[in-house]
Amino acid sequence: MNKLFLYNTLSRKKEEFKPIKKGQVGLYTCGPTVYNFAHIGNLRSYLFEDILKRVLFYNGYKVKHVMNITDVGHLTGDRDMGEDKLEIGAKREGKTAWEIAEFYAEAFKNDIKLLNILEPDVWCKATSHIKEQIDLIKVLEKKGYTYKISDGIYYDTAKFKNYTKLSRQNLEFLKEGARVEKNDEKKNATDFALWKFSIPLTPFVKGRKITKRQMEWNSPWGVGFPGWHIECSAMSLKYLGDHFDIHCGGVDHIGVHHTNEIAQSEAATGKSPWVNYWLHNEFLNIAGGKKMAKSGDNFLTLENALIKKGINPLAYRFAALGTHYRKAMEYSEEAIKSVRNGWVHLHNQVQNLGIYNQTAGWIYKMGNINSGYKKKFLNAINDDLNTPQALAIAQELLKSDLSQADKLSTIIDFDRVFGLDLDPILKMKEFVALPDDIRKLIVARQEAREKENFQESDRLRGEIEKLGYTIEDTKDGQRASKK
Repeated sequence: MNKLFLYNTLSRKKEEFKPIKKGQVGLYTCGPTVYNFAHIGNLRSYLFEDILKRVLFYNGYKVKHVMNITDVGHLTGDRDMGEDKLEIGAKREGKTAWEIAEFYAEAFKNDIKLLNILEPDVWCKATSHIKEQIDLIKVLEKKGYTYKISDGIYYDTAKFKNYTKLSRQNLEFLKEGARVEKNDEKKNATDFALWKFSIPLTPFVKGRKITKRQMEWNSPWGVGFPGWHIECSAMSLKYLGDHFDIHCGGVDHIGVHHTNEIAQSEAATGKSPWVNYWLHNEFLNIAGGKKMAKSGDNFLTLENALIKKGINPLAYRFAALGTHYRKAMEYSEEAIKSVRNGWVHLHNQVQNLGIYNQTAGWIYKMGNINSGYKKKFLNAINDDLNTPQALAIAQELLKSDLSQADKLSTIIDFDRVFGLDLDPILKMKEFVALPDDIRKLIVARQEAREKENFQESDRLRGEIEKLGYTIEDTKDGQRASKK
C-alpha cells in the first residue's frame, strides 16, 4: 500500500493512515436530517466524504461505508431544546412526519446521484434502530452515566474524563455556549439527552410547549424518542463495531455532536479511542463569508442554484475539487458560472483526445496509464486529499507531449477519484446510433445551454426536430430519438 496521510481532528495534525484491519476500512459519515432539501453547503460534506472514499479505493482498500438518515430526534437546538425538525416539517407541509422523512430522504438520494456520489454500503434510518438505541442507553444507565429529569434521560458529562478531547475547547466556553439553550434541571450545562419524553413528567416546564408528537416509542423510562447523538453511536456500533477507522462530518459537528458521540460510545464500550481518525470539512459560505443555512435567507439547493440555470450539478462537484476540504469555500453566481466554464473546458480537452470522423463520429484509442503522472497524482491525493493539486496535475498531463491515447487512459484513471464522468467513450455511446448531423446539433445545443444562450438552444432544438428527431432534456443530459 502507498502511504496515505489524513488530517486527524483528534490530534490536530496529519497522520499516516493505518487501518485496524489490513486492506480494509470502516467508514461512518453523518448523514442528512431529512426534514427539508439538502442545500449545497450540506452537500459539500458528502462530496468531501465521497472523495475520501474514492481515494481509499484508489489506494486499494476495501471500504465498508455506513451513513445514517436522521429521521427523528434532531431538535432545533443542538443541545436538546426546541422542536423536532421532522415534526416542524410535517406542520409546514401538512403531511405526517413519516411522509416528510420518506420524501426528503429520496430527494437527498437523488441529489447525491446527480453529484456522482457513491452510495454507502449501509443506509441506516434512526427510526429503524430504536431498539439498538434503547439498549445502548441501558448500558450507560448501568454504568452510572445517566440521570432523569422532567423532560428525559440525560448523560452526565462530568463523569466522562476528557470530554473535550476532540473539540479542545475550554470547558467553561462550552458551558457558556450551552447556556444559550438553557435547561435549569440539567446537572451540567453540557449534559445532553439520550431519551426525550414525549410529554414532560411535570406539566409546567418553563418555555416548553406541550404538543402531541407523531413519532414516539415505549421505553423503560417512558414514552418518547431518542436524542440525536445516541442515534449515530448506536448505528455505527451495530454496523462497524466498537472500534473502527474513520468518522466524518462538517466542522460544526466537532463541538457538540461528535464530542457527545465519543463520550457515550467510549463510556459504553470502554474502548478508547472508539474511532482512530476524525475528518471534518469546512463550510460553504455565500459571498461575504456568511455560512449557508436552512434557517437563513441563503438556502440554495441543486435545483434552484444550478439546474434551473442550466448548470450541470457536476460543475459544483468540480468547484468542490478546486478547494481543499479543510478550507472554507465561497459561493456566488459569478463564481459558479466561472467554475462551470472550467468544467466544460476540461470535458472539451478530454473529448479532443479523440479523432472526429465525419462518418463514425469521435473515435478514441486507449493507451497506457503514464506512471510518472500517476505517481504525481497519487502523491497529491494522498497528501490529505489535495484535490486542487490533483486538478493541476491533470492539466499538466493534458498539456504534455504524451500521446493522445496515453493521456486518455491516464485522465480516465484520475477520474476514478475526480468522479466527473470524463470518459468520452461512455459519454458518446448515446450518440452512436444517430446520424452525424444530428450528433453535431446535439453537441452544439449542449454548449449553448451551458453558456445560458437559451435562444440559440431553442433554435437548435427546432433544427433537430425538422430533421425528424425529438430531443429531451433529462437530469443525465440530452436524449434524442427518431420521431
